[in-house]
Amino acid sequence: MVGPREGFVDRIRQGGVHLSPSLAAAFAEVPREVFVPDGFQRRDGTWAKPADPDFLDVVYSDDVLVTKVEGGRPVSSSSQPSLMALMIETLDVRPGMTVLEVGAGTGYNAALLAALGARVISIDVQDDVVERARAALARAGVRDVRVELGDGYVGRPDEHVDRVIVTVGIAGVSPRWQTPIVAPVEHAGTHPVLRVGSDHTARVVTPAGFMVAAGPLTAAHPFPGPAPPGTIKGLRPYGETRFDPPLDPLAYRDLWYAAGVWNRRATQGAVPGREQSSLMLLDEDRTGGAVVLPDGSIGAAGRWADEYAAEATAVIDRWLDLGRPPMTAWRIVLAPGGDPDSPVLLPHTWEL
Repeated sequence: MVGPREGFVDRIRQGGVHLSPSLAAAFAEVPREVFVPDGFQRRDGTWAKPADPDFLDVVYSDDVLVTKVEGGRPVSSSSQPSLMALMIETLDVRPGMTVLEVGAGTGYNAALLAALGARVISIDVQDDVVERARAALARAGVRDVRVELGDGYVGRPDEHVDRVIVTVGIAGVSPRWQTPIVAPVEHAGTHPVLRVGSDHTARVVTPAGFMVAAGPLTAAHPFPGPAPPGTIKGLRPYGETRFDPPLDPLAYRDLWYAAGVWNRRATQGAVPGREQSSLMLLDEDRTGGAVVLPDGSIGAAGRWADEYAAEATAVIDRWLDLGRPPMTAWRIVLAPGGDPDSPVLLPHTWEL
């Protein structure tokens, strides 16, 4: 393996992911560029094409490749390789197993699973995504993957499935899926990846953000949707900074996750002057609330600014009093919710 593909596995490992020898071999052998023949959207919004000089350099970076955009919103992609690796390792796939994949994407994830010896049934609700994934898998010479058009909520009740992996953000898992399940489940405006067991308890695997699924899997929204740019104006500072140095990205996500456990108004918001989204307690008007930054400083706006600033302060205090628990420390119990005709199992209670 030479050229841009050389070092791809090492770049995935640099994200702190442990790769088994078999999964490392899969990443080394499956050609990612075959699954993005029409290119992808760069982070600056421009479209990368196969003829571009740096096309393969970007393909073999540890970054998400957005392959379909509708109305300015990404709706399909090839996920960040290190995140894919972590989810696949958590799935604990072994040769001969049947894996149900909800969300086909480009077909690349299914190809990696097949390289591990799995038989894969991949389901997607977008017919063009299904056709492109099928074509890419055929070009790559991948066998043992069946890509179907349909609603992943139903699963495959007429077939034995050993594992379920979900590659789109969902509000809760389908009670029709066999366990174990690895899935990004909505929490405070993000989609941390959960591993769900047969007793419908779960643990957080990693923080993440995903494009949102359609249908019953997102019929329930326990948290307010993210606050887009320009929504929150006139933030006023409340109190002093609490963390010097500021929390690193993972610790900030730990605080963020705890905020979602304790406050159902927790979500993400775009804050002027900050490139990354921030933890926010969004008020009922969706024009104010309180923002918590990585240094622990709080800014608040809107009719109930004082109340939301106090709630944000209470979240920080409680997290510190508990010894800054990481998100992976929470044990989550799922319970039915959402549409009564098509219920999903939602995170219901949390304990450390």
